[in-house]
Order: sequence, then C-alpha cells, then structure tokens
Amino acid sequence: MKHIHEHECNCEHDHLHAQEECNCENYSNDVMNEEDKEHLHQPSKYDMALNKYNTNLNDEDIAAKTAHIIDKYVTENDTLEVKKFLLHCIDLTTLKCTDSEPGVMEFTKHVNDFVDKFPELDNVAAICVYPNMAEIVNDTLEADDVKIACVAGGFPSSQTFTEVKVAETAMALHAGADEIDIVIPVGKFLIGDYEGMCDEIEELKEVCGDKHLKVILETGALKSAENIKKAAILSMYSGADFIKTSTGKEQPAATPEAAFVMCQAIKEYYLETGRKVGFKPAGGLNTVHDALVYYTIVKELLGKEWLTNQYFRLGTSRLANLLLSDITGKDIKFF
Repeated sequence: MKHIHEHECNCEHDHLHAQEECNCENYSNDVMNEEDKEHLHQPSKYDMALNKYNTNLNDEDIAAKTAHIIDKYVTENDTLEVKKFLLHCIDLTTLKCTDSEPGVMEFTKHVNDFVDKFPELDNVAAICVYPNMAEIVNDTLEADDVKIACVAGGFPSSQTFTEVKVAETAMALHAGADEIDIVIPVGKFLIGDYEGMCDEIEELKEVCGDKHLKVILETGALKSAENIKKAAILSMYSGADFIKTSTGKEQPAATPEAAFVMCQAIKEYYLETGRKVGFKPAGGLNTVHDALVYYTIVKELLGKEWLTNQYFRLGTSRLANLLLSDITGKDIKFF
C-alpha cells in the first residue's frame, strides 16, 4: 500500500506525493543551476567598460603604425624649443637601494640651484623618490612649481597587502608628496581578476583625493598590445590621473609600441568620458631621441592639448643632463 504524504519532502510545492522518491529537490536544483549559470554569464561592469573600446589589437599592426609615426614625424620635432619643453616634463627620479637622506638632500638642492644656474629654462616637473624620502625633499625643496612625487603601494612589484599599500600611500602624502605613482597588481590582471585590480586602484585614489595618482601598467610584463589596452582602460576607469608605462625594474621597460597603445586608449577614453588622463613613459629613456619619440607619439595621437607637463611626464634622471647638453651645446653634468 502506498502512503500519501504532504510536504514531507520539504519542497514547498502545493501537491501530494506517494511514498516514493521525490524529484522536487532535483528539480529545484536544476532550476537554480540554470539561474546560476545565467548569472555567471552576465558581463561584469569591468567587461562592460572594456566593451566600449576596441581591445582586439594586433601586435604587428601596432608596431607598423608606431614605426610610421616615428619615421615620418620625429625629425620635425627635433628642435631647441621641444627639448626645452621635454626638460620641463621630467620627473627627476632617484629610486636606488643606495639612496640616503644626505644623498636625496643633495639631489634636491640641484633642483633648487637650477633656477639661478639656468634662469632662461623652466625647471623639471617633479622630484620622484621613495616614500621614506618625501619629508627630506619637502624640507629641502625651494624651487617653485616643482612637485614631489613618491612611488608607493608596494612599488615596484605591488606584491603586498592592500592595507599596507593604503598606509604607505597615506604616509607619503602626509610627509609632503603631491603625486603618488603605484603599480597595478599585474598578477590579478593577468588572471582576469579585474575587480581585485580596480578595487585597489579606486581605494588608493580615494586616499590621494585631489592629489595626482599615476598608475604604472608594467607594460613589459603585460606582453601584448591587447593586454596593455585593457589595463590602460581599467586603470583610467578606476580613477588614474596618469597612466605610466613601467617601473624601470622589469624588462622591457618603456617601448614606443606600448606608448602608442596607451595614448590611443587615453584618446578614446577622453572621447567617451570627457576626462583627460596624462601619460608618462618611464624606464629605459636613455637618449634625447627616446624622449623625442615619446613626444612625437603624444603629439600625433593626443594633440597639443596634452603637450603640457600637466598631462605629459618623462620618468628619468639621466635624460636631464643629456637634454641640458643638447640645449646649451656643451657637455653638462648638472643633475
């Protein structure tokens, strides 16, 4: 004899069951699984942001377009006025394990002395140091219109706790930094954890407030033009005021091809949102010609509006003396 029972299976369906195996739970699981699957296939807000842009890039095509710009336009930009402007865009940088308080103080005094030594030239844009040296620069710097930039957030690998990154950034700002340079968590980006990457940038930008946040993509580790474009867009989407090529600690560092992709991303982002984001090549800028190449890429892709040190910086130290030598026509070792 079959016994009839109601709701003993806890399926909460309004019907009766014979004393047999009930498939209601399996049915509910099947429905739930389908709903879960549908939810899992919903694009995230980061995917939706990326979908507004063409990120399907071909590396060989980018290389050819970059070479065309360099071959066609660099020579016309090889002028005295452009070199003076480039000097004014330098983030004069010392990021060595041998940096010391007296050494950084002396480094900063050169920037102070520049005003009297070269009164006809505009000074560098900023001095860039480790966070523990920000106070020394702040106490020593007397030159007007020169910012204090600090690398922070677990530079150069970005491999530490978010809480440590937040604390280090806040301490650098408290010590006098005007600008903060951080590295994206490259590992998170490469495994597709866009939420983890973007949340971190957003949190650090919140700490910076109205101070500029420069976000380093570490383009050499990203490998492809497609990855560079995606990382650039996500960084800007998360609040970056500048996007920067590299730390100089990984190879390859800055390349013209990476610059091309990043400037292309900046232009498209500006057209989409109306917000201007700056560009900073850094690492491997060894010659005046290197600087002219990056200037040319910015000029051709972004236009004259970006040719100000509010939106264009060069991360380097050795380049300052090379530019000074070209400008003055004699060998200068001032910085």
